[in-house]
Amino acid sequence: QVQLVESGGGLVQAGGSLRLSCAASGLTFSSYDMGWFRQAPGREREFVAAISWSGRRIRYGDSVKGRFTISRDNAKNTVYLQMNSLEPENTAVYYCAKRGMAWSGDVTTARELYDYWGQGNQVTVSS
Repeated sequence: QVQLVESGGGLVQAGGSLRLSCAASGLTFSSYDMGWFRQAPGREREFVAAISWSGRRIRYGDSVKGRFTISRDNAKNTVYLQMNSLEPENTAVYYCAKRGMAWSGDVTTARELYDYWGQGNQVTVSS
């Protein structure tokens, strides 16, 4: 049974940093692209970042480029999202997700192509 467990969210002041972690179990982690999405109140869930199964290919949403960094440690079955220079507009529930197809490498932004999701982790940025 696939499980994705996120940690590392919380409250931070504008300009601060947080690192989210997502620990995976019940799957061959190194075979799957992983993604991060977020959902703010009253808004649709949006793409933040994705990393290929090998870690060699990465894609970011336009609003986080240059401030957020996605990485993975296949030995620890964990994907990370380092968030720097946080802004109040980044306040949302952040979700990690597993790509449905193994060995994809396409780092897709399409949330319907991710088949397992974490429980979500609240990130609140105060002004």
